[in-house]
Amino acid sequence: MPSLPVLANTGAMNQFIGAFEVTSKLSGQVYDCRFSHIWNAIATRHSDTIDAKFEVDGVGRIVGLAHNAFVEFREKSGRDLTDREASFIAAEYLRERLEEEDERLLYDVAKEEVLRLIKMIGIQ
Repeated sequence: MPSLPVLANTGAMNQFIGAFEVTSKLSGQVYDCRFSHIWNAIATRHSDTIDAKFEVDGVGRIVGLAHNAFVEFREKSGRDLTDREASFIAAEYLRERLEEEDERLLYDVAKEEVLRLIKMIGIQ
């Protein structure tokens, strides 16, 4: 069976995603976004999520990706998502929310949304 492309976990975690800007579709406001790190929130927040932390205009924001989406991905693909791939999924979700000026300190992303983003990004 051929191996599928994987976004490998190489380099420092805070360098998985470079700084990026998001422009609001509503007002044109520009958000400065910087990825910090990703961790398993099952132990730290007692939440069934994988959490990604971003700084948005200097304010910490958490994107909690439903863990059951990671399980379903593994069952279908035969491999685990890498931390780098999870950070890309979280960044894309954050981008979509900020484009709508949906600013929160914590975003809980449902399984269906995580799976939609995996497909949209093209992770296999």
